[in-house]
Amino acid sequence: MAIQTELSLLKNGVLLPLVEDFYTIQGEGFHTGKPAYFIRLGGCDVGCLWCDAKETWNPHLFPPVPVAEIVARAISHPAKSIVITGGEPLIYPLDYLCDLLHQNGLKVFLETSGSHPRSGAFDWICLSPKKQHPPIGDIHREASELKVIISHLSDLEWAEENRCKVNPDCLLYLQPEWSRSKQIIPELVAYAKEHPQWNISLQTHKYMHIP
Repeated sequence: MAIQTELSLLKNGVLLPLVEDFYTIQGEGFHTGKPAYFIRLGGCDVGCLWCDAKETWNPHLFPPVPVAEIVARAISHPAKSIVITGGEPLIYPLDYLCDLLHQNGLKVFLETSGSHPRSGAFDWICLSPKKQHPPIGDIHREASELKVIISHLSDLEWAEENRCKVNPDCLLYLQPEWSRSKQIIPELVAYAKEHPQWNISLQTHKYMHIP
């Protein structure tokens, strides 16, 4: 995907390739259960085999949308928490989007693999690193929350490798990959009991049948 060749069309982030934006309940990690407005951007070059949002990978399917329109919809809802996700949102310049959201008194949360340089100002960064396209720069030290997806027990080594790179106050989460959750949850429970610095995150929005 020639994502970088399309950045000039975005006018330095005034336009962004929007997949969808919607008001829901956060289903994962530390903020589980909290109402939030989600902004999902298209485009991802990480390529997780188990990804449950593969439809977002190709940015060419999502024409650029004015960020001002996205923000206008976000501020029309009562929740003050905004989650920017993807795809991989850090492919794009996010400063303009974050500035507009903050100007309207909103808290901005980022969900990222950390595989691209960081742009934008965030109140919370959830780092979910992937082995095939590891995080770059200082994103580990900036992370508020480390959330590692566990598909096989060997992924626990990757989780511990990343734990050693984050700040001591970063919250730690192991999350079972959804299609293997029945098999992997008992193993994660046992691991967390032996390593209590880790918490377990579940995709509760899937149990609640909400976006």
